[in-house]
Amino acid sequence: MICIVDDDESVRTALVRLLKSVGLDSCSFASGEAFLSADVVRDTALLIIDVRMKGVSGLDVQTALLRQGVQIPTVFVSAHADAVLRDAALAAGAIGFLSKPFSADALLAYVLAHVSASPGGAVSPRPD
Repeated sequence: MICIVDDDESVRTALVRLLKSVGLDSCSFASGEAFLSADVVRDTALLIIDVRMKGVSGLDVQTALLRQGVQIPTVFVSAHADAVLRDAALAAGAIGFLSKPFSADALLAYVLAHVSASPGGAVSPRPD
């Protein structure tokens, strides 16, 4: 399962549709708190998360997951990207960082690279 966490509903909707268009299942959450309290956390094979959200930020979510011993490959997205945020995210283990607006191809490059590299097919495209 690929999870999307972004406080912008239009971004969540667009990303769910994008992933569905390439045959990937996803779910979305409007906040870091909602994602962290969801049953799907341990089944998340890839996380796409906004850096800056009200309440728990994307970096806070990443820190909380690591404290719980949960390592999820993460792609951060941000409309307010700067080098400090990008470097912090990547230093904490993120597999990618994209500035909004980003192209669908840029995001899919991260997602599909991870899908094809996942051991045991943790995330795999749905057959058509």
